[in-house]
Amino acid sequence: MKTVVCPGSFDPITNGHLDIIKRAAKLFDNVIVLVANNISKTGNFTIEERCEMINTVIAQETNLTNVKVESFDGLLVDYIKNNNVSAVVKGLRAVSDFEYEFQMALTNRHLYNDFETLFFTPANENMYLSSSIVRQIGSFGGDISDFVPHCILDTINKKFVNHN
Repeated sequence: MKTVVCPGSFDPITNGHLDIIKRAAKLFDNVIVLVANNISKTGNFTIEERCEMINTVIAQETNLTNVKVESFDGLLVDYIKNNNVSAVVKGLRAVSDFEYEFQMALTNRHLYNDFETLFFTPANENMYLSSSIVRQIGSFGGDISDFVPHCILDTINKKFVNHN
């Protein structure tokens, strides 16, 4: 059984994230959406809120029965070592993503070389989409309905209203 991890901060999960998760779920036996605590980012949503939103999204998708959500605070390679993970799946939108993710993949391989990093390009409609864009638009009361799964739209909008 091949298990892959789709790590990220998912603050919040977007349609772009969901696209990558769905495609990974078609190719691998088990997919773990790993909500990571990224110390270089300040989150709008707690780790628990992010996991809850992702679980809500996964529950709405009938073809994602092989996907589970976990959180982790530490080095990705430590999680991989302790959970029999075969590969990491990352989405790449732009050259800037590639530079960062390529550097991370090489560093992770140096730390632990018993897994692969796979890069997926997003669907055309998600090429520009990021959690940062969703947070920026949402924080000013803009319409984010085309950018996030509809089943969590109210949850996200409420968070932005409460922060303003």
